[in-house]
Amino acid sequence: MSVIVFVEHDAGTIKKKNFEAVHYASGIAQKMGTTVTAVILGIVDNAEIEKLGAYGAQKVLHVEDSRLDELHPRAYTSALLTAIEKEGGTIIITLNDINGRAVAPRVAANLKAGLVVGALTYPDMDKGFVIKKAVYSGKAFAYVNVTSDKKVIMLMPNTFPITETAGKTVIEKLAVDFSEKDFRIKVNEVNKVTGEVSLSDASLVVSGGRGMKGPENWYLIEDLAKELGAATACSRPVSDADWRPHHEHVGQTGGTIRPDLYIAVGISGAIQHLAGVNGSKTIVVINKDPEAPFFKAANYGVVGDAMEVLPRLTEAVRKFKQHK
Repeated sequence: MSVIVFVEHDAGTIKKKNFEAVHYASGIAQKMGTTVTAVILGIVDNAEIEKLGAYGAQKVLHVEDSRLDELHPRAYTSALLTAIEKEGGTIIITLNDINGRAVAPRVAANLKAGLVVGALTYPDMDKGFVIKKAVYSGKAFAYVNVTSDKKVIMLMPNTFPITETAGKTVIEKLAVDFSEKDFRIKVNEVNKVTGEVSLSDASLVVSGGRGMKGPENWYLIEDLAKELGAATACSRPVSDADWRPHHEHVGQTGGTIRPDLYIAVGISGAIQHLAGVNGSKTIVVINKDPEAPFFKAANYGVVGDAMEVLPRLTEAVRKFKQHK
């Protein structure tokens, strides 16, 4: 009865959040005295797939079909159900991201399985199968006891630490009997952001709001992010005004991120924005308004004009790196 984990890739490259999912699955498998089987879809080199062994996957089932390089929720579901039936999996792990949200509920419905969206802890098996998750946009927590025979768990990325080992994995090709309905939705075009640190994978994020006064000042955010090796993000009013592209918008109606460090510049801290970033390990707020609500959620705060604070902070980071 393997623990099954759905592993995503980006143009053949497996990102850190997927290693996190495999490592999480490994932790559950150890408690249950079983193994981890990862499932990966599309065209990926064996050398890349073999990396999963170092994070706890004893076996990888590879559905090598170029059509699966793009998200097809029905086809992904068919592939996962085939893998689950083959391995006899009772616990299925996915990420709580775009692909996971498109696939996990379908898998759960087909299996009549309990579903936990946004898991923040390993299951407490001493009390059943209890998992902690955030509710009400992160303002509270719920403890969910999954009592069904089969269980689907969607993890919040960048939540669980990972440890690389010398473990190895066995790769097997998996044949799936797809139907025409599985590919009924046709993908005409995919536009990918290149040359930037991926926001969903970033451990450091510098974000700006209306306090930046206009897009002409955004170089200050980018300069600091470049020195830190961080991704850039923004609040909803900024993306709505077309100062920044919409893929950078974080918040209740945008992306949800959990970086190690989130620097918010000129963002008041409305509850809608906090809902997307309050899982950050450390929050630093820079705002000239000492009454800005964001300061209540911050670990560190700087009261000052972003136009003055950012250049000095960037220079301080640059000097620190030179003397490190």
